[in-house]
Amino acid sequence: MRPSALVAAATVLASVGTVGISAPARARAAEPRKQPVAVGYGGAVATVDATATAVGLDVLKRGGNAVDAAVAAAATLGVTEPFSAGIGGGGFLVYYDARTRRVHTIDGRETAPMSATETLFVDPATGQPYPFDAARISGLSVGVPGTLLTWRDALDRWGSRPLAQMLQPAERVARTGFTVDETFAGQVAANQAAFAQFSSTSGLYLPGGRPPAVGTTLRNSDLAATYRLIAQRGTDVFYRGQIGRDVLATVQHPPTVAQPGAAWPYPVRAGAMTTTDLASYRTRSPVPTRSDYRGYEVYGMATPSSGGTAVGEALNILERFDLASMTTSQALHHYLEASALAFADRNRYVGDGTPRRTLRELLSDAYAGERACRIDPAAALPKPVDPGVPDGSYGGCPAAPAADIRDDRTGTTNLTVADRWGNVVEYTLTIEATGGNGMVVPGRGFLLNNELTDFNFVPTQGSAPDPNLPAAGKRPRSSMSPTIVLADGRPFLAVGSPGGATIITTVLQTLVNRIDLGMSLPQALAAPRASQRNGAATQAEPAFITSYADGLPPGHAFTATSEIGAATGIEFLRGGQMLAVAEPERRGGGAAAVLSRSHH
Repeated sequence: MRPSALVAAATVLASVGTVGISAPARARAAEPRKQPVAVGYGGAVATVDATATAVGLDVLKRGGNAVDAAVAAAATLGVTEPFSAGIGGGGFLVYYDARTRRVHTIDGRETAPMSATETLFVDPATGQPYPFDAARISGLSVGVPGTLLTWRDALDRWGSRPLAQMLQPAERVARTGFTVDETFAGQVAANQAAFAQFSSTSGLYLPGGRPPAVGTTLRNSDLAATYRLIAQRGTDVFYRGQIGRDVLATVQHPPTVAQPGAAWPYPVRAGAMTTTDLASYRTRSPVPTRSDYRGYEVYGMATPSSGGTAVGEALNILERFDLASMTTSQALHHYLEASALAFADRNRYVGDGTPRRTLRELLSDAYAGERACRIDPAAALPKPVDPGVPDGSYGGCPAAPAADIRDDRTGTTNLTVADRWGNVVEYTLTIEATGGNGMVVPGRGFLLNNELTDFNFVPTQGSAPDPNLPAAGKRPRSSMSPTIVLADGRPFLAVGSPGGATIITTVLQTLVNRIDLGMSLPQALAAPRASQRNGAATQAEPAFITSYADGLPPGHAFTATSEIGAATGIEFLRGGQMLAVAEPERRGGGAAAVLSRSHH
């Protein structure tokens, strides 16, 4: 992508717009084309969206560092990818500090209000859990958002620019508008019945009662004004001020319309978030997970994300096998089996508040050895497999009580940034389901999350305790897996993906593709995916089934799904060169860019 085209998105026309849809976008300044692969020097950015990538690159061009660029790009994704990200949600950021050669994390996961109990999603009238959509499209599902404090805290710790400045490009995009593409229009269409229940949401995303037409321009002046107000007054205006009051009003009194344009089968229930819940929110900075894999150091996200432990445990299991010497089908068989074993343990043991000792055992090589001996190269294990017992005493292949499985949904996005100094940001952010809880905060222009539906609605572990039931102040388990891989203490690769529980398998399969199967990073991201999450059948893209199913050992069953994940990544090549990669096709394709094609 030409630098001039990239900068065009970061400097779109400055005319004031109103909320809503306008004439076809070709009347405005040209937007950048999506290019999934870029190689060069001086810094790199990869996101799902060309405008967000351009904004991040422009920050790097103007002397900002990786954290500055990541925050500016993330704020822009809150405009152009509003059904997957935004200040109404949360996320996890992993950061490599080139000066100290250390990896740090920020946990900006949403938090349950202090009123939450284990029966948050159990209907008191029936004693049964609410259907998922009844729980999602409600005030009950909203966790206290963490995204804005993630941005502030990351900039305070490692950035070189103030938050106010990093919000400016996103404010400009919100004010002047962006082009509606097929992915955006399709996401609105998929949420049309839910969005139609709310005056604020339908007014923004259902012009004339219908999804916006592809090729039109969407402007969001309410969100532009919200960004300007935060820039002027700081994050307290959200957590202790007037924006926060509007968030609470939306949760406690959902802005339903008297006669919605589409039928919705459930009552819209109110939530009980309070001013104290908002004002008391803090990010956390847990020690990252670490696994050593074939000479690389793989760093990931600790709880309440299960991503770091599940990816790490599966890699530790796979390290017991020489995947590079196997046929591709045999290597993928081991990948699927290791993933099932790791998911059995994730479901049984991992949640907010899992004891550190348990997490250490799950990532120990000795425990991986005990789990690896369950894998039969000649046949797939019957699913679901049992969880192990990470108690520090290992040997043989003991059985354990079976666990149920539960999925989380898929309204998430990911970005990867590196700068000229060698700092790296891998950041996954979300509002949970695509479209969050369906409610745009009136007058503020952003959707709220439905993150609390990532809790298990009822116990799933039989007689054993369930680590992921709702509780006051608790953070729901996540699958987000922002991952940074080092070689001898220096960055080799950074990768992450959206996709609910398939995030874990997407990141894991990408690492196996790159490290074990000899693929380049673009090939590793583009390769057909399968996601085995300890279920009777493996979710797989059609190309995976066509290419590999016949060569796998007996016992594997598949259910086809159109696409899994939407990853971004950066690989660090010799001589300071960077290879930035985004999806070529999935979710409409992503955008990768580098600061310079040549070494200055």
